[in-house]
Amino acid sequence: MAEVRVRARAPRGESAFAERFAVFAECLLTGVWIAVASLGVVTYPAAFAAGSRHLRRRIAHEAGGWREFAADFRSAVRSGWLAGLAGWAALAVVWVDVQAVRAGIPGGPLVGAVGVFALIGLAAAGLRAAAVWTPDGTWRALLAEAGRRTVLDPAGSFLIVGGLAVVALSAWFVAPLAVPVLGAVAAAAVAVEERHRRR
Repeated sequence: MAEVRVRARAPRGESAFAERFAVFAECLLTGVWIAVASLGVVTYPAAFAAGSRHLRRRIAHEAGGWREFAADFRSAVRSGWLAGLAGWAALAVVWVDVQAVRAGIPGGPLVGAVGVFALIGLAAAGLRAAAVWTPDGTWRALLAEAGRRTVLDPAGSFLIVGGLAVVALSAWFVAPLAVPVLGAVAAAAVAVEERHRRR
């Protein structure tokens, strides 16, 4: 987490507008990389971790591109695929809850609502963990700490959930738009974690 250092000023010869636009463009490109790396179905946590680390390097004005992203992805996916599998298992449990609500089982609406809110919280915690991932960190420890931050920093978690909502709406309106927007979600998670660290 200590490796994130946001510089307030743009490099010499570059206006603040140009710097911000460059970061925005990098977010969109990173979203494409994240989407490609997530094609392995259970590789999405590692993809977001590599994407977040790439964006942290970009914000800190450090060198890095596709090769560094790929190296980070390979490192993150070694144990990150287990986190991806757990995420799909949680989604399956919530899907069963929703089916119970539709079937009219007594208590179904309450169980369904709890399941949906828990899934949203898990997604926010997963993104927060990916935002601070480093090659020497373990996913178990990262997720445990991110779960605590998700609860203790509800405003930051709400911002991340809002980013996920933007991806969902983008996919609903124009499916290809959801791909580059994934980078903006990773950037939002990085910004939320930096905000929490500074506080």
